Amino acid sequence: MPTSTPTRATPEYVLGTGADEMARLGLQHRLWSAAAHNLWERARVQPGLTVLDLGCGPGHATLDLAQIVGPTGRVIAVDESASFLKQLHDQAVSRKHHNIERVLCDVHDLASALDDDAGMIDVAYARWVFCFLSRPEDVVKALARLVKPGGRVAVQDYFNYERCLTLAPRREAFSKVINAVGASWRARGGDTDIMGRLPGMFIKHGFRVEDLQVVQRLARPGDMMWHWPNSFWQTFLPRLVETGFITPEDRAAFERTWDEAGRDPGAFVQLPPVFELIVERV
Repeated sequence: MPTSTPTRATPEYVLGTGADEMARLGLQHRLWSAAAHNLWERARVQPGLTVLDLGCGPGHATLDLAQIVGPTGRVIAVDESASFLKQLHDQAVSRKHHNIERVLCDVHDLASALDDDAGMIDVAYARWVFCFLSRPEDVVKALARLVKPGGRVAVQDYFNYERCLTLAPRREAFSKVINAVGASWRARGGDTDIMGRLPGMFIKHGFRVEDLQVVQRLARPGDMMWHWPNSFWQTFLPRLVETGFITPEDRAAFERTWDEAGRDPGAFVQLPPVFELIVERV
């Protein structure tokens, strides 16, 4: 059965851990699952391996990885949210996955939380995790200790987020909120340009870059992908108001703009490019 190893209480995930965010993460995984599976294939995830899912959330990717590594493999799912890990537990039991271990900790404490697994990890995976970290290099150092020689780390994350996430035709109300999103992440120590720094960090700590690519997608009204940013606005706009990064008037202007765009057959959103990095432990 999956097990949980608490370490210490941690601040809430920046996007929240409520039912609305769980639903958004489920939709997000479905819309990006093909890209994730393609990355795992390039990172040579296969039956029998030990895989670390870093910042696993409610475990949508974890469950897929558990099925790939099979009963002879192992997936270690790490997250700071007990409610997310509880949802993962329930789903693992329902699907009869007995190869998932849940670890409750801030990923900055990875080295101490997984001390017994040093040199045991075949593949580590992190999707939209490093962009929220205040000390990303500490996590890279921990991965250098945990990943075995010849093992790999596969990362999907952002670079050039605020410049590339654009509504066409351009609208000031939209751009103002995107800038506020970036500012809110930086206020907590995050970095929407993190992928620009990650390859160098990994090289510094004993990895070599094996693969670096970018996935650029856009969405038009009526497309399935249109619902990805739409679900993000529903979850995060109220938080931007609550934390003072935008005013209620800014939110209202954005929602009017987004509604108009959703009815404009000529509109589209250039989504933030998702960069994919695979590094190998030397």
